[in-house]
Amino acid sequence: MEQYFSATQKMEREVMFPSLLRGVFPQQEGAAPAAESHTDLYERYQLLKAIKPMVEKGLASVADQSPSGADTDTATASDEGADSNLEERLSHHVNGLQQVLTDLTKNTKALTRRYSQILDQINLSEDQSSS
Repeated sequence: MEQYFSATQKMEREVMFPSLLRGVFPQQEGAAPAAESHTDLYERYQLLKAIKPMVEKGLASVADQSPSGADTDTATASDEGADSNLEERLSHHVNGLQQVLTDLTKNTKALTRRYSQILDQINLSEDQSSS
């Protein structure tokens, strides 16, 4: 989780001109395996920026949710059978969330790296043209 937030913060600090990412497509290395090749890095940047508040809000709402006394008092014997696999279900969802966050982190880092490469290319071409 911390790696994801660190990667998105770094992306937000470094990507000062997102429009430079228009028409630039992700490189194979460093991109998440499920990355669509028809999405340019500008669209991916917009998506990653939009996802961050949803992740933050989702985590905050999960932390705020706690069972109320009324909910626990109304539990019946049939509910206990349904709850027997809660640990397994939770483990499944946590693993899924971890994989999504890992993929988002990889995409964010790859986008930030590519943006830095673009800036380096711009600076290099400016240096060569001024010589």
